[in-house]
Formats: sequence, C-alpha cells, structure tokens
Amino acid sequence: MSTPAISPAPLASGLRFKLSGMMFLQYAIWGAWLPLLWSFLSGHRGFTPSQIGDMFAVGALGAIIAPFIAGQIADRWFNTEKFLAISHVLGGLLVWQLAEINTYGGFLAFSLVYSLIYSPTLALTNSLTFHHLPDRDRDFGKVRIWGTVGWIAVGIGIGQWLLHRHTPMDVSATEIVQKAQFAGMADAFKLSGILGIVMGIFCWFLPATPPAAGKKKSAVGEALGEIKRQPLITLFLLAVPVSCIHQFYFVHTAPFLGQFQNEAKGFIEAVNKVVGVGGGGLMTIGQMSELGVLALMPYVSKRLSRRTLLAIGLIAYALRMFLFAYAPSFPEAARLPAIILGITMHGFCFGCFIFVAFMIVDEETTGDVRASAQSLFNLVIVGIGIIVGSKLAGAVAEWATVSEKLDYSKLFRVPMWVALACLFLLFLFYPRGKKTESKTA
Repeated sequence: MSTPAISPAPLASGLRFKLSGMMFLQYAIWGAWLPLLWSFLSGHRGFTPSQIGDMFAVGALGAIIAPFIAGQIADRWFNTEKFLAISHVLGGLLVWQLAEINTYGGFLAFSLVYSLIYSPTLALTNSLTFHHLPDRDRDFGKVRIWGTVGWIAVGIGIGQWLLHRHTPMDVSATEIVQKAQFAGMADAFKLSGILGIVMGIFCWFLPATPPAAGKKKSAVGEALGEIKRQPLITLFLLAVPVSCIHQFYFVHTAPFLGQFQNEAKGFIEAVNKVVGVGGGGLMTIGQMSELGVLALMPYVSKRLSRRTLLAIGLIAYALRMFLFAYAPSFPEAARLPAIILGITMHGFCFGCFIFVAFMIVDEETTGDVRASAQSLFNLVIVGIGIIVGSKLAGAVAEWATVSEKLDYSKLFRVPMWVALACLFLLFLFYPRGKKTESKTA
C-alpha cells in the first residue's frame, strides 16, 4: 500500500511579507527608469540611437559578470541577504547620479558601474525566495507578483509626476510639451536611488540565507555542468533571441506610445489621467496583465507542461510585435485598443516564458548550485540577450528611420519574425512532457 503524499507546509505570513516586500522594491527600483531611458537620452540628452544602444548594452554587463561573483559568493561564502543589502545601498547612491550626468562618456561609465552592482541582485532575489519557499509551484507566483506590483506603482507614479509637474498646460505645441516631459524624466533616477537605499535597509531583515556548508568547488563550474543537459540547454539557447525581443519592447515602446498619448483627446485623454504621460505609465497595463497571469500560474503550472507554457509565451511575443507594427494603420476606432491589447500581451510574454524559465532552472539543478544557475540564466536574459538586443534595437531603429522619422511598422516587424522562429525551434528541440521534480544535491 503506497504512502499518501504529505502536503508542503503553508507559507508563513511573516515570511511572505518579507519576500513580497523584497520583490516589490527590487522591481520598483528598475521600473522607475528603464521604460523611460530611451526617451530621456534621445529627447533630453540628445544621444544618437547607436549611443543609446551602448547604454542599454553596457547596463547588461553586470549580468554577465554576476554568476562569477554574486553566484559564487551566495552559494559558497556569504549570506545572500547581506550581499543584497550592501549592493542596493551602493546602487542607490550611484543611480541618483544618472539624473545629472549629461555627457556620453560619463553616463556610459556610471551605467557600467551601476550594472555591476544591481544586475546580480535580480537572480539572487529569485534564489533567496526559492530557498525559503515550502512549495515552488504554489508559492513563487504569490511572492513574485509583488515585483510586478512594484513596477506598476512606480510606472504610474512617474507618469503622474510627469503629467502634473513637467507637462505645460498652457502650451499646445506637442514638441514643447515633449521636451518638458523628457527633461522631467531625470527625476525617475532620483526615485530609483531612494528606493535602492530603502531596499538595502530592508534586506537586513530578510531571513538568513547562508551559503552551502562544506562545499569548496566552484559553484559556477558545477552549474555549467548541469545546464549542458536537456531541457536547460535548449532553454538557455532560446533565451538569447527572446531577450533580444524583450529588449525591443523596453527600448522602443515608451516613445512609440508617447506619440499617441500627447494627442490628448477622447479615450487617450481619459487614459492619461489614470497612468500619466511619457509612455511608462501606459506600459504598466502590461504589468497589470502580468499580475493576472502570475496569479493563475500556481494552477496552470500543475496542469500544463513546461513546453506548452513556453510556447504560449512565444506566441504572445509574436502577437505583441504584430499589433505594434500594424495597429497604427488600423481604422482610428480600432487603433488604440489594438495597441493596448499588444501591451497586455506582456503578461503572457513574461509569465509564460521568463517566469516559467526561472522555475525550470530551479527544478532542473541541484540545491547547492541554484544561486549560480539562476545567475547564469540571468546572464543570458539580462546580460548577453540585452547587449545583443540593445545593439540590434539601435541598429534596426537607424535602418527604420526615414527622413528623420522612425517607421515603427518596419521596426517591430523584425522582432515579430524572430519570435515566430523561436516558437519553431522550441517545438523542434524542447523535450515533451510534464515538469520534473526538483533535484537534490
């Protein structure tokens, strides 16, 4: 007679609060400025598309170095929560400076140093959370969803700030209004700095997460050995082009939306009153969709295979770029609803691909190298993919610029076809079947 399975213990309310607060602040720090970076640097600092691509690319270098520093430290030498605390205080002080730096070289140098400090924390908040959850499938979505809430909160907050503090109400010229909003986007870096320092203090109160006892070998080396197997090898290879597609969204969507928001009439005027201006607030509709997807994930992740969930994410990537490319040519009544539907696809893009991918990495690696494995996947998603994607986003923007005006239809068709190619490769190479149980050391 078989022994009935023992249900995991419920997630304690105090622990849930700490982990959820950590996620809220982690993504609020990033969401305050990332959607506005292209608009700020092009519209206020006057940088070229190629130079802005360099900013996004250098900002990803930290994710490449992270597995060899942060992962090793957290898995072998130093408590994860203490490493996070120190990193965020230093990062908060650095990102504040970006509001005032107006030279290409200075902004590039500070972006590089900041990325070396902030990028490793993305993977480490995941690994710390997984370390303390009684049930990954049941509990991770409930915690990670607060990162999305943090992104929404700062996105709408900055959008309202730009609307009420940096939008001249007595000027009808769109160009003058946009310039004032672009200048006001510098405040997003200051908000990020304040949140970073708050996060650093908060991290001292997180549950202790010590390194694996008695382990001496390189955690990164062991993690590399584990990701050579299926399905991780396919997942890691697909993550590079998917990250490039993701970067097209974050680089170009805010200015794309901004041109519609400044029309300020009818439906869009009502939307502006809720989410503010500048594009970043309107983009939070995608994060609102993400909330719904993550809320459903504990249920669907137990019923659908990982392969199916990843496929849904890739279909959403392709559909979003299709709508952005072709919706501006739709009849006026359908134009904005189609674009908002494209923004809504972000929830499925993130929830069914990026979120699920981090779960796969956790369940397919052994416990003593999971921080390093998460950092290695972060290297691909937030490192290599963003560097390649940023350079491509800048190069494609220059290619799609006609008579000094960016043709968004040409621009967004490129990532649309890349997403469809990734979907084909997923079906070709990713193993069929349900998820596997977590591996043990």
